[in-house]
Amino acid sequence: MLNATAVEDVNVTFEDQQKINKFARNTSRMTELKSEIEAKKKSLQNLQDASDDLMMLDDDLLLIPYQIGDVFISHTQEETQEMLESAKEALEQEVRGLEEQVSAIQQVLGDLKVQLYAKFGNNINLEADES
Repeated sequence: MLNATAVEDVNVTFEDQQKINKFARNTSRMTELKSEIEAKKKSLQNLQDASDDLMMLDDDLLLIPYQIGDVFISHTQEETQEMLESAKEALEQEVRGLEEQVSAIQQVLGDLKVQLYAKFGNNINLEADES
């Protein structure tokens, strides 16, 4: 006796295809957002390192070059520290916003997974490849 599992023949409707497409788009968007979050966290760490290095300077009269766009402008140590702090706060706020977007997408993906697995069972794979 052969114990082969037969693949069920499930009819894919237009609505099902729309859900699958929405799942794919949201998965792609979430991957992009996670990459952007990692890049911003790296920039945030760089700003923190610069701030730490700036605190270790002894000379308060030394002008510190600070890059704004393509130009370096020299500021006092205090002004540079304030600019670094405001840049860190702005980046932290951006990261929080991106993380909220990822959370919202994860919720949508969870709902779509439930709906699609309920209809297609083992005939559909919605898990991300960890390669």
